[in-house]
Amino acid sequence: MVAAGGAENGLHRTIALFDVDGTLTVPRKTADKSTLDFLQELRKYVRVGIVGGSDQAKICEQLGANAPLEYDYLFSENGLVAYKDGKVLAIQSLKKHLGEDKLKELINFVLHYIADLDIPIKRGTFVEFRNGMLNVSPIGRNCSQEERDEFERFDLKTGIRKKFVGILREKFAHLNLVYSIGGQISFDIFPQGWDKTYCLQFVEADGYNDIHFFGDKTFEGGNDYEIFMSPKTKGHSVTSPKDTQHQCTALFIKPAEQIITPAAADE
Repeated sequence: MVAAGGAENGLHRTIALFDVDGTLTVPRKTADKSTLDFLQELRKYVRVGIVGGSDQAKICEQLGANAPLEYDYLFSENGLVAYKDGKVLAIQSLKKHLGEDKLKELINFVLHYIADLDIPIKRGTFVEFRNGMLNVSPIGRNCSQEERDEFERFDLKTGIRKKFVGILREKFAHLNLVYSIGGQISFDIFPQGWDKTYCLQFVEADGYNDIHFFGDKTFEGGNDYEIFMSPKTKGHSVTSPKDTQHQCTALFIKPAEQIITPAAADE
């Protein structure tokens, strides 16, 4: 059997990159065993990389403590922290990029805005400082799953996050930042070019010429949009972990099983 990823001679190599929330897991939940088993099965056919907006600790909570060792690549914070075969490739720093004064100005404004924001409930951890981005949550990341679900429905009706992002985009235009709405309760802030396309430099450097990306927030403004639309990738929009498995099976596994090697043909 010939793997869909092609011969390992560099002439044709395929990699499948996956968002986490909504693609491999229910948002902020752990992946079920069938998904994790499927990803390992998929590695027989193509290389597999994880591209999450969360930090590595959160991704490991969802995909398993040994996630950096169990996939060919693991890109947390959109690839700002990059792992290959369990080893660190590169780390980028938002603090170093912006400087403390500009960072403090931005965080102060965000906290004042949230303090004055009239929403049904507020909890805690409204700003989470990550290595390569800020994650801002109007309700606070300490909310329960039920409260997450309620806020998501409220946000869909009122556009709280969309309005918040619009104000920040105008107020801090001079910082050249990108604002990306993802998940149920928050949005990310990071410098231009630090979206999920940031991770592509690492797989390109390793000679992959067939790069697939699977994500659920592929609409404009979603945190999968840029990499989904990139001319360097073949983007696939999914609706759930089961849909992800279905699309990957059709693309990579079934076609490979249909290929008959010369040795098999002679039998």
